[in-house]
Amino acid sequence: MASSVMASARWLCLLVALLSSSVAFGFPRSPSRPREKRSVVEEKAGDIEVYSTKVSCKVTSRFSHNVVTTSAVNRADAAKEVFFDVELPKTAFITNFTLTIDGVTYPGNVKEKEVAKKQYEKAVSQGKTAGLVKASGRKLEKFTVSVNVAAGSNVTFELTYEELLKRNKGKYEMYLKVKPKQLVKDFEILVDIFEPQGISMLDAEASFITNDLLESALTKSFSGKKGHVSFKPSLDQQRSCPTCGETLLNGDFIITYDVNRETPANVQIVNGYFVHFFAPQGLPVVPKNVVFVIDVSGSMSGQKIKQTKDALLKILEDIKEEDYLNFILFSHDVTTWKDTLVQATPENIQEAREFVKNIALRGYTNINDGLMIAINMLNKAREEHTVPERSTSTVIMLTDGEPNVGESRPDKIQENVLSAIQGKFPLYTLGFGRDVNYNFLESLALENDGFARRIYEDSDATLQLQGFYEEVANPLLTGVEVEYPENAILDLTRNTYQHFYDGSEIVVAGRLVDKDMNNFKADVKGHGALTDLTFTEEVDLKEMEKALQEQDYIFGSYIERLWAYLTIEQLLDKRKNAHGSEKENLTAQALELSLKYHFVTPLTSMVVTKPEDSDNQMDIADKPGEGPQESVSPATAYMTSYQPPSNPYYYVDGDPHFIIQVRGNKDAICFNIDEEPGTVLRLIQDPITGLTVNGQIIGDKGNSSNSKNRKTYLGKVGIVNAPMDFRIEVTTEKITQQNGAAQSTFSWLDTVTVTSERFSLKINREALVVSFGEGITFKVVLHQVWKKQAVHLNYLGFYVLDSDKMSTKSHGLLGQFFRPLAFKVSDFNPGNDHSKIHATMLVKKHRLAVTRGYQKDCRKDVHNGTHVGCWFVHNNGQGVIDGVHSDYIVPDLFCVAGPAGLASGAGHRARPEGRM
Repeated sequence: MASSVMASARWLCLLVALLSSSVAFGFPRSPSRPREKRSVVEEKAGDIEVYSTKVSCKVTSRFSHNVVTTSAVNRADAAKEVFFDVELPKTAFITNFTLTIDGVTYPGNVKEKEVAKKQYEKAVSQGKTAGLVKASGRKLEKFTVSVNVAAGSNVTFELTYEELLKRNKGKYEMYLKVKPKQLVKDFEILVDIFEPQGISMLDAEASFITNDLLESALTKSFSGKKGHVSFKPSLDQQRSCPTCGETLLNGDFIITYDVNRETPANVQIVNGYFVHFFAPQGLPVVPKNVVFVIDVSGSMSGQKIKQTKDALLKILEDIKEEDYLNFILFSHDVTTWKDTLVQATPENIQEAREFVKNIALRGYTNINDGLMIAINMLNKAREEHTVPERSTSTVIMLTDGEPNVGESRPDKIQENVLSAIQGKFPLYTLGFGRDVNYNFLESLALENDGFARRIYEDSDATLQLQGFYEEVANPLLTGVEVEYPENAILDLTRNTYQHFYDGSEIVVAGRLVDKDMNNFKADVKGHGALTDLTFTEEVDLKEMEKALQEQDYIFGSYIERLWAYLTIEQLLDKRKNAHGSEKENLTAQALELSLKYHFVTPLTSMVVTKPEDSDNQMDIADKPGEGPQESVSPATAYMTSYQPPSNPYYYVDGDPHFIIQVRGNKDAICFNIDEEPGTVLRLIQDPITGLTVNGQIIGDKGNSSNSKNRKTYLGKVGIVNAPMDFRIEVTTEKITQQNGAAQSTFSWLDTVTVTSERFSLKINREALVVSFGEGITFKVVLHQVWKKQAVHLNYLGFYVLDSDKMSTKSHGLLGQFFRPLAFKVSDFNPGNDHSKIHATMLVKKHRLAVTRGYQKDCRKDVHNGTHVGCWFVHNNGQGVIDGVHSDYIVPDLFCVAGPAGLASGAGHRARPEGRM
């Protein structure tokens, strides 16, 4: 994207991470057992010495070329495995990697992703490789590679990547995360900046050391067109205390700069390629008409809605009186603050503040209707001339989930929105949290001249929302067009923009038809707050050639690479909304440029070849993204992305899906039970505590005749504590508690807490939590479907939150897993459907065919849930459960009789359950 408005504010140069978090060590593989991975603390002191880490960043006309180099020596008397990690900006492209061991260099090669995939899978079949581990955070993505280093050998890792810095809020920012984890003899960060417009300010700061210490280790200067920053702490300056062996280098190192703006535009031409920077100063702000479209479905509860309200209240303080605004809230239906846009007068702003403060949550997620009402409102205001003629319109939409009521098909919503906006104004989409369909939000925004931004669930979410608004709060121009002499330019990047915002920058690049032309002219036209404006820039190519000879440390053909970077970025954006032959054409163009300029993009991979004696002779580096990833190998994706949960969990939710993460094992198992509606299943029976839990199945409406396609769910739950003479019946309509002869009935709409010495019960709308002392807690959640839904019914989910006091003699479809279960998964195979991993599970002396899948865990978020990875066991869990599933069928919801082994009533079909 050319404008800084189209991307993140920060340039995240890299995370320098060494030792336990980056350069980790493992013992060499022995014939008798696999290599063990150990933390740095477990290593013998001095075995591996990282003696040099250098980061070199060269910035020329906003285009950065970055090289991170780490060197280490193995001082042990045996081989060690060394891991090298670098975290780099998501907007950067890796261009090169080399691994040098004792003077022998092993290079990385960029290849088409499909070619790399085939090469990788061939190596996998020979048992030679492991997938390259990669991860991404807010603004970073991780590159990791490992190598076996012989005793006494030296190893050097060198990674190169490039990026176009994007201006935000009046400056360029380089953000370096410094975390070496040990004292490094030769540690240096070196940044050289060359800007032909001249540098107007340059600063550097670090969060991890005092200003006095920073000044002694830091050198910064700028004069004219050149800037320089060097951070080179000595060993003593790195120490956390004068006698300590630990480092204090752990935090953020930030460099900010900007350039002179004597003229609104600057054109640079080198070797037949040009780049045009445009950022006028001092223009009056164009009044704006903004509609905030806010998700108020139930999943926005808690901190999300509180932080959203706080941000909106802050934004209302910054809205100018000449602006017009409105708020639209969507859940299962749509609510508007006002019927039309209103001016931001002090009285209306105060009323808006009260409206925001009183926002309440309800229902589901009707994105389509919320957006359509907002768009129609802006279109009508323009048609009826109720907003200023020289004003600009904007829709800002925030959601934390996926559309699930009304028009819920993403492609149809995109079609509706595109047809309604018709290119008249931009749409910006904000995805709150990790459970949004970010690809959908991004596509929705990009094809309507906006951009998407993920808002991370964290303590600073309010600031993230405010920061986004500040980027688009002050439009200086609308309808911006950048024009060049006819028939003089080839391969031009994007040159039209809906808006130019204060503090940002528009960047256009292209190729000259005639490399030897003497003069070059560029016009930028746009609509200002008061009049239409044209900015003209004329360049004498001979004079420019002389000026550019001053660049002592410029790298290569930087403008050509900048053009290629920008072109690839924009082609990939267009590709997200393209189909058929258009998508194929865009893909081919982006792939050709990626390979030509050696960029690792979503279409290419870097193949890292390693020494013959290395256990893992090949790694693959891919470009991760915000949405679902295209992995080189599905098995690799599983092996590298799985994060084991901290505690075991057991639940049944969905169709009905049983999900178990057993004690003593890092992975999860899941299975379905396919039975007739009305069947009652034994979930838990513990003969020691006297607790029994049964669940009754319900089916979709109007689908009972087709059992193959029928969806079934948990419709009723019965919980019995025999020693206490206590039972609870939970249905989708009500909760009935019976304690001895006393009986109480509650609605799901009630907010109730019942406590006694031996149990507690809490109802809070869509969730019921019941505890029996410490160590036994169950949760039942209510899933409500849209009332007008023709097929699905409301249903329940049952979760075991705490099972510490449940005995290992427990049984039932969930209870049997309270004791450890040993299983092993191997023989990973993508199969015909590359989106699914097939494998073999060895469990209870059975070899079972299993499939990698994902189910939803709705303990914390009833509406959206979080995805849980698990190995799906087919045939009603046969082979992983004791006996067969029919052994767990019981005659009624409160049946407690039967042997402790298999469930009582084994082999009997359910009859209508007994009443309390």
